[in-house]
Formats: sequence, C-alpha cells, structure tokens
Amino acid sequence: MSTFTDTDITNSEVVDVYQFIYISRITSTGLSGASTLNDIAETSIKNNTINNITGILCYGNGYFFQYVEGTEQALTNLKNQLLMDDRHKDLQMLEFSEIKTRRFENWSLRSIVLEQWLFKDPNLKALLPLKPYSWNAEDSKVFLDSLQHYYDSQVKVEEVDMQPIKYNALGITLSKVVGQHQAFFLIQTVLGTLIVLALLWFMLADKF
Repeated sequence: MSTFTDTDITNSEVVDVYQFIYISRITSTGLSGASTLNDIAETSIKNNTINNITGILCYGNGYFFQYVEGTEQALTNLKNQLLMDDRHKDLQMLEFSEIKTRRFENWSLRSIVLEQWLFKDPNLKALLPLKPYSWNAEDSKVFLDSLQHYYDSQVKVEEVDMQPIKYNALGITLSKVVGQHQAFFLIQTVLGTLIVLALLWFMLADKF
C-alpha cells in the first residue's frame, strides 16, 4: 500500500494520474552553477506544461526532494531524463503509484529553497535542515503534507504557477547563509577572489 495517500486531498478527480516522488543529492556540477535551481525550474515549467505534469521541487542542505504528478508515461519519461542529469546523483525513488487527485494542480513546477526562516509550519521546521535519506516513511508523509498546506496557502493568495524566484547560487544570500553546502560555496568564492587578487599583486609587483 502506498505511504503517500491522498485521502484528504479535495482537488477535482482526474483519470490515470500517477505520483512520482524522489530524493537526490546535488553534485559538484550542480553546486558550481550559480543558477542551477533557476535553470532546472525554467526548463521544467516549459516541459511540464506541455506534458501536463504538475508538482514541486525542493532544495536544501545539498539535497533535492521532488514531487510530480501526471500520466504514467509522462512521469516515466521524466524519470529517465532525471537519471541522466549530472547536476544530482544517488536518485532514490520514494513512490511511483496511481493517485485519484493531484496535490499541486496549479503548479507546473514550483521551486523553493528550504530554510527554516522561510516557513512557519512547525511540522516542516522539525524536518529542516533537509536530510531526506535519514527519514522514515512517516517523516516523508509529514513533509509532503506540509508542502500541500503550503500550496493551499499560496493558492489562496493567487500564487499560481509563477516563475521561480531568481536564486543566486541556490538561494544563497550574504545575510542568510545556512547549511554546509551554502557555506562551502561562499568560502570557495572568497578564496577564489583572494587568489585572483594575489596573482594580480605579483604581476604588478614585477613591474616595479
């Protein structure tokens, strides 16, 4: 029996709709791209609209959690594409099963960076920073239900299928650096700047 039931979902019923839920780890390739999340989201929004796929993509602490819904064939094709994407690794499928209704029918893909200061839901905060490989089945269900509540609150204020926020280096800002991967990226940027400055100093020093 599926862990991720849709008993409490009130959206209109659809036929032949499946859910695909997976987690994965970001790779060095993904981390090195300053607009990785934006690139993923923008491409996915275009493709998902064509294929009638809806869902949400979450990133935090070096991990991805994605929930998408659509026809079995559309999600199978998506899964095969994801397995070839070098921006993440260790893809672990949590669920691929038929459902009665969509959870996120107004989002072809909403992308969010998961940090504790973004959410008020205590159930969601308790699962942050994101460490999905250590979750049990109940943790995964609680997390997905919390995302459902977030979706419901956004729909009420007409936050429907909008383009993703332009995250710089996966949501990193100088005032909100949290998590080892965000800190790592910032440190690498600072070190790189210092190296460039040192090289310039040596080049200029030779001329005097």
